[in-house]
Amino acid sequence: SLPKPMEKEKGVSLWGIIKTLVGKDLSRVCLPVYFNEPVGALQKVAEELEFSGMLDAAASKGRGSAERMALTAVFAVSSYASTQGRTSKPFNPLEAETYELVCPENGFRLITEKVCHHPTILAMHCEGRGWVMAGDCNLKSKFLGRCIEIKPLGCMQVTFHDGEVITWEKVTTTINNLIIGKLYVDHHGTMKLTSSAGLAAKLNFKAQGYMDKVPCEVKGYVEDAKRQRLAVLSGAWNSHMCFQTASGEKVRVWEKSPPPGNPTRYFLSSWAIGLNEMTEGLEAALPATDSRRRPDQMCLEQGRFAEANAEKQRLEEKQRAARRKLEAGQTSQPRWFKLLADDEKQEKESGRRPAYQYAGGYWEMRQTGKWENTKDIFGADE
Repeated sequence: SLPKPMEKEKGVSLWGIIKTLVGKDLSRVCLPVYFNEPVGALQKVAEELEFSGMLDAAASKGRGSAERMALTAVFAVSSYASTQGRTSKPFNPLEAETYELVCPENGFRLITEKVCHHPTILAMHCEGRGWVMAGDCNLKSKFLGRCIEIKPLGCMQVTFHDGEVITWEKVTTTINNLIIGKLYVDHHGTMKLTSSAGLAAKLNFKAQGYMDKVPCEVKGYVEDAKRQRLAVLSGAWNSHMCFQTASGEKVRVWEKSPPPGNPTRYFLSSWAIGLNEMTEGLEAALPATDSRRRPDQMCLEQGRFAEANAEKQRLEEKQRAARRKLEAGQTSQPRWFKLLADDEKQEKESGRRPAYQYAGGYWEMRQTGKWENTKDIFGADE
């Protein structure tokens, strides 16, 4: 669980701030730390891997099978499970910020990096049991009056050990009732997964309504290249998903984890609470760019709100100063990822593969303990 706040949180008028933001891209707006949760956007990527066991199960199924496609689709749905009630804003990463997660009990290791400042683009690479997951995301967020709309641009891709590749794009997210009523998070739209083996899956995330019997409902199906339906998927992104084969057998293949015993006002899951933890030996192994080292985020987690806000402002000004140097002629490139070449542009823009790919070297350098060409982005101002 999170530590108890060390000071009383300052009250802030939400309407006093957001009334000037209608129609603006919120990724470029600097808000006080009181609107944040003690988790960064790169760590939100790691949150989506809580149920990576679904991909392990998918890897055990045959290439081009309906079962593999269905399990991968359910994994894509499960990535939204921890978002219910999460109306606070994650920390926007600084340029070159990274986050790693080594999870031997779940059999995967993840590296994520902020690869572009404007627009804000995050890239990820994860190696699991019989699969490798890659992706990038550019979140376009706008305040539309009564809600904030977040549209993720980019795609996710899983490559299995036998060469099958499954790709999908995320659906639209909204944070509703900003002015009147209870705040709530919703996900809606159609998610389509495509496989290099010819199969496809379509999932409809139904927008929540006041009279819905099943809030957060998700329904879909798996079909072959001839559009013959092989399986039906149903459930809700905040609780469970079921898989029904053509023979009529229905099986519940995923359930959301129970909430932590001491829930916080941020509604973090037990998995999310652990993402900031500095375990024994980890601090010495991490590069200076890892999100766990962010002083404003650490202060917020400990309930030191005034210090968190001061640190957030300091880091934002430090980043602006760094950007001014770049505009003066210096260049900045991602440390661990590379942008695909121009001859692959059409495939990037079609959404069939991530625009950024892992360049390699992170885990090898981590093993040596010598982080070359990395900056102390959170340290004292230069």
